[in-house]
Amino acid sequence: MAEKVSLADRFRVATHLLEWVLIAIPIGLVVGSACALFLWMLDEATTLRFANPWLYLLLPLGGALVGGMYYVWGGRAEGGNNLILDEIHEPGGGVPLRMAPLVLIGTVLTHLFGGSAGREGTAVQMGGALAHGLVAWLPWLSRYDIRIVLMAGIAAGFGGVFGTPVAGAVFALEVLVIGRMNYLAIFPCLVASLVADQTTITWGTHHTHYHIASVLPEGSDLNVAPVELGLWCWVVLAGALFGLTSLLFAKTTHQVSAVAKRWIPHPILRPILGGCLLIGMVWFVGSRDYLGLGIRGEFEDSVTIVSCFTVGGAFAFSWLIKLLFTAVTLGTGFKGGEVTPLFFIGAALGNSLAVWWGLPVDLMAALGFVGVFAGATNTPIACTLMAVELFGGEYITYFATVCFMAYLLSGPSGIYASQKLGIPKHPGQLMREQSAPSQPPATQDNQTGPPPPDSPSRNERGAQTG
Repeated sequence: MAEKVSLADRFRVATHLLEWVLIAIPIGLVVGSACALFLWMLDEATTLRFANPWLYLLLPLGGALVGGMYYVWGGRAEGGNNLILDEIHEPGGGVPLRMAPLVLIGTVLTHLFGGSAGREGTAVQMGGALAHGLVAWLPWLSRYDIRIVLMAGIAAGFGGVFGTPVAGAVFALEVLVIGRMNYLAIFPCLVASLVADQTTITWGTHHTHYHIASVLPEGSDLNVAPVELGLWCWVVLAGALFGLTSLLFAKTTHQVSAVAKRWIPHPILRPILGGCLLIGMVWFVGSRDYLGLGIRGEFEDSVTIVSCFTVGGAFAFSWLIKLLFTAVTLGTGFKGGEVTPLFFIGAALGNSLAVWWGLPVDLMAALGFVGVFAGATNTPIACTLMAVELFGGEYITYFATVCFMAYLLSGPSGIYASQKLGIPKHPGQLMREQSAPSQPPATQDNQTGPPPPDSPSRNERGAQTG
């Protein structure tokens, strides 16, 4: 028999939701404004680089500026996205407010000189830092509430920078723990993401629009494209390849970072040598198309994310070249995100697969766009929603298929080292865990995700026990 909800309980729920609306709206306004400023600066830096193509020869100087800036002022801010995830899992020293201007300036410098990086990492770090900065104005928030504030900051940054507010809200929930989401934070994340998106638009920022026309005919009154079994089977195979590409990207980036830190211990010298290596790679490839963000190109025939949606818009191994450029850029200490390069890698690989298999190029590029991202971040639900927001809902069956296949084939981890494993991806992994020797009962220290609101923190428990 269903339990009756009293009027007092309904009032408490309404008051709780209103409180989070009043908290999430300022987060969305501040983070959305920061995203608008960031996107404008990024566009100006890219335009300046295109007008002065010799700037990429100064990549070592750009590396020195970025590395030196973090060496002097970075501190905990050097932790980047992983620091924010760690603070949500288990609050510690907090997220320094200086993370926002540092990553903003560092990313713009990276793109000004041609480093192959993205925007998501910068937006998430700005969102987390600015949201945490607002906590000082809300002294009554509990430690658990502060975690939700940080998640709302992630959602606002993601939704604002990509123009995908629903995907941004779900991404903030899904990225923390593989296979598990904390739905208690869904409302503030959604409000913050929606407000950030609208704030970014209000400032005059425009996002790139994509169109898929080859499967659903123009003028069709269908809301969802009919599933063709043959095409769907190809999509399943493509999803597996996108997942393996995600795994290759994550492993390559982590390996470049590990090798660079081992052999080049000084943090300023690493990006300097990384810049020299990027210059050599440009010379070897014979093209500057793989520098920078990759959304728009220096020339009309440049390989870009947009060009990958057309026949002949990418070469057979454009995806691999972009992967290597990005791994060197981020692995040696330049700043920026991984996601937009993942869009490029996925769209270019989708373009190549479409040519090889005789499939629609624009649809395959769109599938690669979100599929590689889904595998690298372990966020298949958010990526499916992002695909709908960017490309339309007519192809949702194919989007969901490719995102979940990529997720399953991308390995046990991704690009975020602080992302925890909640539920294994495969039943076989779960059975092996269940058959393993029993472990001590789980405590809050080894559980995944935020604790219940009244649970004491690790430090508080230490004080209580001794």
